Amino acid sequence: MTVSPSSGPTQVVARYTLLAIALHWLLALVILAMFAVGLYMADLPFSPLRLKLYNWHKWAGVTFLALTVLRLLWRVTHRPPALPPAVTKAMPGWQTRAYHATHYLLYLLFFAVPLIGWAYSSAAGFPIVWFGQLPLPDLLLKNKELADMIKPLHELSAYALVGLAGLHLAAALKHHWVDRDGLLSRMLPGRS
Repeated sequence: MTVSPSSGPTQVVARYTLLAIALHWLLALVILAMFAVGLYMADLPFSPLRLKLYNWHKWAGVTFLALTVLRLLWRVTHRPPALPPAVTKAMPGWQTRAYHATHYLLYLLFFAVPLIGWAYSSAAGFPIVWFGQLPLPDLLLKNKELADMIKPLHELSAYALVGLAGLHLAAALKHHWVDRDGLLSRMLPGRS
């Protein structure tokens, strides 16, 4: 239960399912870890450490992609809770549109970033062997010129994903700390 200053009495806020909450926070952690590793490894000189980090980054990317498919399937089959009435009443139309647009763009980037990375790895001639055990098919034939064109797209899309995730976080914290409307409690672990 949450107390909303705009609605007065305590109200029950519908929550996401436990699996949706777990996937949300797991994917958030994976995004941060992959981005941090990506930034760190990009400037390393050629070395065993750099090769190891590139492999871990690729494994995390493929795992992230698989978890994203699971999350999307779960979302399609389990309708997310509606925004609380106090939130929909208080939010201007542009914020509601931004809320929906941000979620659609996040899902788009959840797929685009790892797929572009996979395409880059294929074009660069570096196959992906998931966790060193499962060879994955190349998405493209080896082509250095194409790889050089794809690499900045992977970087830009990763920055866009992290930036959009930061915007998502800022909006959630604004709802929690400023609006105090219970919106964040729908995605927090534990009971409301």
